Amino acid sequence: MTTGTPHIAQRPRRADGRRNYDAILAAARKAFEADGSEASLENIAAQAGVAIGTLYRHFPTRASLVEAATRDGLADLVAHAERLASCPDPLRALSEWMEQAVRHFSTFRGLVGILAQSMYDEGTPSHAMCSAMHHGGADLLRAAQAAGRVRADLTADELFDLLSGAAWVREQSLPDRDGSPRFLRLALEGITARDRES
Repeated sequence: MTTGTPHIAQRPRRADGRRNYDAILAAARKAFEADGSEASLENIAAQAGVAIGTLYRHFPTRASLVEAATRDGLADLVAHAERLASCPDPLRALSEWMEQAVRHFSTFRGLVGILAQSMYDEGTPSHAMCSAMHHGGADLLRAAQAAGRVRADLTADELFDLLSGAAWVREQSLPDRDGSPRFLRLALEGITARDRES
């Protein structure tokens, strides 16, 4: 487990600092989508038009750059869970949120592993947002269970294992053969509560 306080990158106040920060972040998102989480930081700096030292001043570690590049997506997941909490059909709310979670988890190769680690490791930059996202998903799961729509013995950690599996399938799929929707449908069928035959 990572120790120490994680570095959370913040957008600078000075105009030149903001320009560099934004350029690095835009280049990083493109590089991660093309080459995965291990994309070359030197190439990211070059595409952003800054020196590698400038990149490291804003993002001292690869993990801090990944966190900044995925922060908005995680925040959207948290906000979406809050909106869906008022949905009259808790199973529909949970399944809709799960679909969005899988899409975000598989934004680029390697992200699902980073998020899975960050969920439980307080020393990683993405931990706080991952924890908030976990709570949002867990609340939707509990609501569906309370309504008798999802099997009662499913834990929140098991739900996220299913989401990680579906995201891995999507991450590994060819562009024209995404198997994650079927995987997720099968997972939903597996966790949906069924009336027991007497």
